[in-house]
Parts: sequence; C-alpha cells; structure tokens
Amino acid sequence: MLDCSRRLGIALNTVKRYARAAKPEQIARPPRYRATLVDPYRDPLRRRRDAEPGVSVTVLLAEIRELGYTGSQNLLYRYLNQHRHPGEHPHLSPRRATRLLLTRPTALTERQTERLGRLVAACPEMTALHDLVAGFARLLAPDESNADALTTWIEQARAAVLPHLHSFVRGLEQDRDAVVAAVTLPHHNGRTEGVNTRTKMLKRQMYGRAGFDLLRHRILLTA
Repeated sequence: MLDCSRRLGIALNTVKRYARAAKPEQIARPPRYRATLVDPYRDPLRRRRDAEPGVSVTVLLAEIRELGYTGSQNLLYRYLNQHRHPGEHPHLSPRRATRLLLTRPTALTERQTERLGRLVAACPEMTALHDLVAGFARLLAPDESNADALTTWIEQARAAVLPHLHSFVRGLEQDRDAVVAAVTLPHHNGRTEGVNTRTKMLKRQMYGRAGFDLLRHRILLTA
C-alpha cells in the first residue's frame, strides 16, 4: 500500500480506505454540515440569488443582517461555497468554473456549454473574463498579425476590472519579446520543456535514494 501511495501521490490512509471499500459508493463520503447562524436565512438567500445570481456576498451580508443575522462575513462566505445554498443548479466550484472557461468550446458537452453560458451571464466581470480568455486563446494560433493583436488584448485586459488578470499581463510584459515570438512564429521548445519537466519529476522521486547513474538509466529507459 505504501508503494501505491507513492505512485498515486495520495495519503497512505486514503489508500487503505479505498482498499477496505467493498463498493465504489463507500469511497465517496457525503459532506456533513453542522448547523450555523446562516441557516435561518436560507430562504431569503435563495430568493435573492435567484433574482440576481451575481449579487455579491457583501450585499447579501447587509441584507440578512437587517433580518437579524449576527454572524460574520467569513461564515456567510463559507456557507455559500459549501454547496449549502439551495437553487436550481448545483454549486460550481472555482476549479470547475476555470475548466469551463479554459476548455476549447468544441470540446464541451451540451450540458457544459449551457452551464458556461449561465456562468458568463452571472455578472459583467465574468462576461469580460470570458471574452478576454477567448481572445487570448485565438492568439495561440501563430500568425504574423498576432503581434498587434497581442498589444490590443493587453490594453483590453488592463481596462477590465480584473486584478488577477492584471498580474498575468504584468508577467507577459516582463518577457514581451518571447511572448511575441510564441504567438507569431511556428517554432517552439515545448518538447524540450517537456523533457526537462519529466527529468525533474524523476529526480524528485529518487531524492535521497539513488545517484546520478540510476537517474541516467531511468531517463534513457523511459524516453
């Protein structure tokens, strides 16, 4: 089991729990929630979010405090992000939302496309983010005109009220020449970077247990 834990990269206790499970249903643990100060305001929160899906937590906090809520904003935030706000659609985690935004549209199922449409329409910020992600994806097909298109995209990203995207733009600007080359030229060093990444992974796996000779053999045998 220890070898399985190392190979899969998960905790040993998790491997043991999976091994003890007689049925797949026994692996998934349903979430257990304790009663919180937010529970009495469940219905007002549901009605408010149905009427305006993009309403902020700050606004919701102010509204339920007028109804007598005495808890903190952090508690409300956790409540809304733990699948505890009832609605017509299941909660969408940040990871799944990111996956929907970054996946090629033609690779999405009909249900995923519908969910992405609801996500994009949730608020102006999501609409702007979706448009910028799609615009940057078009730059990934190398073309000589992409140099000017990149400049336009950066200006649009800076104008959007999306702080995390501004950080990404600053990273592009720090190595602008390399980025321009990547979106305009058909050449790339992706294969080289892939070999580097695999070599580093093998080195981490063998840390403290082997020397250079064994590392060299593993690289050559798995090439």
